[in-house]
Amino acid sequence: MPAEYTYDYAIVRVVPRVERGEQINVGVILSCVDDDFLQARIEVDPARLLALDPALDVDEIQASLATIPAICRGGDEAGPIGALPARGRFRWLVSPRSTIIQMSPVHTGRTHDPEAAMERLLDTMVRQGRSR
Repeated sequence: MPAEYTYDYAIVRVVPRVERGEQINVGVILSCVDDDFLQARIEVDPARLLALDPALDVDEIQASLATIPAICRGGDEAGPIGALPARGRFRWLVSPRSTIIQMSPVHTGRTHDPEAAMERLLDTMVRQGRSR
């Protein structure tokens, strides 16, 4: 049986009008130090975003969200943050912000397969219309 790993994750949220506090979950960032795993998956439903704010620039939001997986991958593509070790990039990504793109508090779980944990979190927390 494969080893069981502890992982940390945060839900990526879009808060179109920060003053109202309404939010849509659009992705997951998952860090598993023991398996050298740091990934983010973003899945945006533009219609859901526009339901909260019809004037929202969805293309700009999607461009900003695209930087999150790039930072997880690290390297030159991620700018100066990309030079940090994976754990440092995770902590930078999940630090509290009061912008349109925000992260949930960090939560912890255990898994044999971080990739499968990522899919389960996406199904549970982000994707619409799937059974839990």
